[in-house]
Amino acid sequence: MLTKIYAAAIYGIDAHAVTVEVNIDKGIGYHLVGLPDKAVSESSYRISAALDNVGYKMPGKKIIINMAPADLRKEGSAYDLTIAMGILVSSGQIKASEIDQYLIMGELSLDGGLQAIKGTLPMVLKAKEDGFKGIILPKQNAKEAAIVDGISVYGVENILQVIEFFEGKISLEPEQIDLEALFYKQLAVPEFDFADVKGQETVKRCLEIAASGGHNIIMIGPPGSGKTMLAKRLSGILPPLDLQEALETTKIHSVAGKLKNEKGIVSQRPFRSPHHTISDVALVGGGSYPQPGEISLAHNGVLFLDELPEFKRTVLEVMRQPLEDREVNISRARFSVTYPASFMLVASMNPSPSGYFNDGDSRMTSSPAEMQRYLNKISGPLLDRIDIHVEVNPVPFDKLSDERRGEPSKVIRERVVKARKIQQKRFFDNLKIHYNAQMNSKEIRSFCKLDDISLNLLKNAMEKLNLSARAYDRILKVARTIADLEDVPDIKSNHISEAIQYRSLDRDGWI
Repeated sequence: MLTKIYAAAIYGIDAHAVTVEVNIDKGIGYHLVGLPDKAVSESSYRISAALDNVGYKMPGKKIIINMAPADLRKEGSAYDLTIAMGILVSSGQIKASEIDQYLIMGELSLDGGLQAIKGTLPMVLKAKEDGFKGIILPKQNAKEAAIVDGISVYGVENILQVIEFFEGKISLEPEQIDLEALFYKQLAVPEFDFADVKGQETVKRCLEIAASGGHNIIMIGPPGSGKTMLAKRLSGILPPLDLQEALETTKIHSVAGKLKNEKGIVSQRPFRSPHHTISDVALVGGGSYPQPGEISLAHNGVLFLDELPEFKRTVLEVMRQPLEDREVNISRARFSVTYPASFMLVASMNPSPSGYFNDGDSRMTSSPAEMQRYLNKISGPLLDRIDIHVEVNPVPFDKLSDERRGEPSKVIRERVVKARKIQQKRFFDNLKIHYNAQMNSKEIRSFCKLDDISLNLLKNAMEKLNLSARAYDRILKVARTIADLEDVPDIKSNHISEAIQYRSLDRDGWI
């Protein structure tokens, strides 16, 4: 007897429908075809034990299972429940006339229980798109799946519930959540607040500008000056995720298996901080079975690279294309996938191998040549993609001992949101540009026009400070953001002069 059950395969961050065809005939043997990986091929052992432990059995006949389309690779253990139900129906052990109206996924334990799976959100979106009546998933994934409306989501704890549901012995209640209420409930006060930071007013100003315009930023300073502390607070002043961004971010984390099941939806902007020993594949994504990397997990949020020169050069260089295109393409011989990667890059570094500037008052010091060699670990093309360079100096004792709290993140975020709204209005007709850092040459010419005073100031600065040519566009973008923070339609000379200060590493003789 032939039975068709429906499942889904994850490809990139999208799901593709999979038809699991189970045919049981005379003979002996278990044959699973359709390009399954090792985890899928091992499903027969889990299914056999699970069926025995819930009062059913694996038929002692010839079982042929085809997973169509046969040229799409099937990965993971999430097909256990699909195949098991197909075997039960095809062998006549249960009757399930409506089983073809549901998409069924889940990993089986040997006692018949169900384990959580990856990529639930794309699967539910695909099930809705294909017109399925509902989707049956492990209970642990139900909240994540239920954020999609227009389709019934059933979370089950074991295979016995699924069997009795299709036989009409029990009824299952669809998982229900109020998506907007859940989303806005989680938009709480950020865990890390700028009010806890003592001093560093200049750096806080730079981070506010970076958040307002979506600019990449690098902080250079000695150990203990507060670089990591400041970076961790950046995501707290970024504009809150809107619902569409939250769903997009949740989709990526779902595919990577990084989603916390009790939350259901990612409502806070991601903050990813990989260690400097990370590989290039782990950073940008890929592998034999491609998975999203850290830059995709930081989509719509912040990617923080602490101790930037300590990262392998090959790791840093693979970021250059995603920083420009805001997506990463992973190509293999048989297929290619694309992951979104629109993130803010925040980097920090010591000024030298010793960790300190070339200063006689420092506990340790490095020569100018050593400092230059250390800086040269970071390529010019990568620095070219970082808009703001800021030096972070140690906080003096009188500020460290000051009991007064600084300006809270909530107040800073209000200014950032106001500036972002100005940019949204400016780029309303351009679907590819949402904030100032994304402007190309055409937009810079249109929205960053300078008066004579500002133009002369920029010209003199580039000549006297020996600023590189690549600094020109970056200064204009940052100046545009500074003007937006002041709600000024035109860039003025004071905006240009402030933006020039934030190109430290472009100056000859910076060290």
